[in-house]
Amino acid sequence: MSGVVIADAGPLIALARIEHLSLLPTPYGTVTVPEAVLAELRLDSDRPGARLLSAALGAGVIEARALPPHLASDLAQLSLVLDAGEAAAILLAEALSCRFLLIDERRGRAVARRRGVPVVGLAGVLLAAQRHGLVPSVAPLLAALAEHGYRLSDSLVREVLRLAGETGATG
Repeated sequence: MSGVVIADAGPLIALARIEHLSLLPTPYGTVTVPEAVLAELRLDSDRPGARLLSAALGAGVIEARALPPHLASDLAQLSLVLDAGEAAAILLAEALSCRFLLIDERRGRAVARRRGVPVVGLAGVLLAAQRHGLVPSVAPLLAALAEHGYRLSDSLVREVLRLAGETGATG
């Protein structure tokens, strides 16, 4: 297993929308994305978070990497059940024997796990940020994510707050 962290678009977009991409470098270093995920980030758009994502790419917080050509048929197969970015992220995670794949989409996580790829969701990133002293509390971040339309189940929010020692907090 390498120290490389691979990411799908969803968690990166969510962190950019709440202006917290800065939570990634301290615990994880550079986060690698396949070119398909880079395209999904739509860096040249006016979408919320696009400018921050573009700046993160320019600063080396996020780096793009091409999927090895020999994986084209695997990509075509996986793309039958997942979107192109998720499929490419899983395959790149396998190819690089990543530390973990940052992905929140349920089907993508299930496929990655079945293929032996370790997965972490955005909630795990928030908990790691708290452990590293980057944020004093995760509750405000969970609330900001919800305000920006990022869906986390109520049970997951409760569990994250419990793990963060914020069981009395409301998100």
